[in-house]
Amino acid sequence: MHTRSERFPSVRAAALAYRFRESLFALPLVIVFGGMALAVITRVADRNIGPSPRFLLKMDSGVATTLLSTIAGATITTAGVIFSLTIVSLQLASSQLSPRVMRWFIRDRLSQVVIGLLVATFVYCVLSLPDLNGSSPVPAPPLTVTVAVVLTIATVITILAPVDHLAQRLEVGQVVREIAAEGSMVIDAVAAAAAHEQPAHEADMDVPPEALRLTSPGNGWVSQVNPQRLLAAIPAGTTIRLDTRVGAYIHLGQPLVTIWPVPANPDRVRDKLSRAVVVSDSRTMQEDVDFAFRQLVDIGLRALSSAINDPTTAVEATLRVGSLLRRVLTVQPRPRAVAGPDGRILLRPWDLDPKEYIGHGFDQLRQVAPSQPLVAAAILRVLRMLVAHVKEYGRPEHLPALREQTDLLLESLEMTPGLHPRDLARLKAIA
Repeated sequence: MHTRSERFPSVRAAALAYRFRESLFALPLVIVFGGMALAVITRVADRNIGPSPRFLLKMDSGVATTLLSTIAGATITTAGVIFSLTIVSLQLASSQLSPRVMRWFIRDRLSQVVIGLLVATFVYCVLSLPDLNGSSPVPAPPLTVTVAVVLTIATVITILAPVDHLAQRLEVGQVVREIAAEGSMVIDAVAAAAAHEQPAHEADMDVPPEALRLTSPGNGWVSQVNPQRLLAAIPAGTTIRLDTRVGAYIHLGQPLVTIWPVPANPDRVRDKLSRAVVVSDSRTMQEDVDFAFRQLVDIGLRALSSAINDPTTAVEATLRVGSLLRRVLTVQPRPRAVAGPDGRILLRPWDLDPKEYIGHGFDQLRQVAPSQPLVAAAILRVLRMLVAHVKEYGRPEHLPALREQTDLLLESLEMTPGLHPRDLARLKAIA
């Protein structure tokens, strides 16, 4: 009989799937294994095939040996070139945009498929060569040779795509657009999950002295928290408080959760918690909405640095921050206290609130914007748009935080030396 926790989605499986997607090694390796399996399959098929069908290529072993050797040499050389282009794109993205956007280039499916296909074609040809006798005029295995030629044509076609694709991905507009799109998907996913949660209206966030505190088993970023599994990990009538949040960095030995009353078997609860909270070596966007803001702000700050000096990129990053905030400020926030079955309660006091998202989106950009009136104007326009947006959706509780950002920026502009009075008047008019 399955326990309650076993019926909930596995956060570990989701974490592994996410890491697989962001690995430049995993998918190409799977494709290479496919090439090895294809070489074995075609070898067995050639030994058991009857008269060769007309659509199969027919040549003697000497020609086939030369052909497969040439294909193997060309594909492994081209794979080296594609690797070099990928590394160059990563270096450019890291230096021009932000080190945190490298993950967006690494996870590119097309690049992974091209690298895997090139190496798989090489491996296929190398494994097929022992079946050929280069000094003999006997016919070569027709299916093996035909598959090698088909793989080569497919590889050549796919090689043409990454060059254009890579050039487009290095365009900063495409980068910030994709980051914002992924951030919007995370916002929608978190909001959809929160819609099924039952708020606990009379929950007390204060912890009694005799409560049980369980600590983090390692250092890293909290990338996933499964509320259902947390509630299933504790006995009935128990309250569990999450002492961290998704997107936070947690240290070894730092409090992870607090539980009261103390369960009869703390070790069993600790084992179940390992399947409810995932701590990763690097920050991810699986459930971390704030990481989208962090990446966009980093791009804007890097663009405004003296080494880059690209205010237009900072403006585009600011506009994308505004797009994300339009969604964040209108979705229903997750309840800080969640009621579970049989009197269980989950407390999440450290979740970010909309005011903190506003600060994370604008604080750093606002502090460097006074030296760039173009960027300051963009921030003021976005803030004005957000004010109108929350009024339209009936969320006036967000107005003080938005107006505070506007006031702080205007005060900074008034104290900026060298700013022409007409520029200052124009920026105040925009606000």
